[in-house]
Amino acid sequence: MPETKNEPESWEYWLYIPNDLRAVTVSRRTLRLILTLHGLISLVDVAELLAAELVANAVRHTKGPAALRVRWSAGVLRIGAWDADPQPPQPSQELGQLIESEDGRGLGMIQACADLWGWQPLARNGKRGKLVWCELTAGDVSGLSAARKTAA
Repeated sequence: MPETKNEPESWEYWLYIPNDLRAVTVSRRTLRLILTLHGLISLVDVAELLAAELVANAVRHTKGPAALRVRWSAGVLRIGAWDADPQPPQPSQELGQLIESEDGRGLGMIQACADLWGWQPLARNGKRGKLVWCELTAGDVSGLSAARKTAA
């Protein structure tokens, strides 16, 4: 769906999720709907992969609630997952090791597919925690194809 003139140039959504692995699917489907409604179909596949990894890490490695944050501004899509653990994420293995590993690939996939990623301390609703985020620029979905070529 093309953007209309009444649509704002930037927007942001937060989806609060329980500590439940089913939240990964809910987050992916919600993100797909958001991007489709805003006319960002070209980013959907990569964005879904990144959001699933971020939310899975937040739910799998913490005990409290989590949230998915999706923000569009100046041609950049920022996807983040907030969780109640203030500890920084642990960097992943090298991409070659990730391909053979059955676990611990989340941040490695994010590093391989996103244009930029990082984390920051962030308190939500009185709870200390962190936001792990990544960015995709409009028209640049080469990260996923590069990761697929490396995996082949």
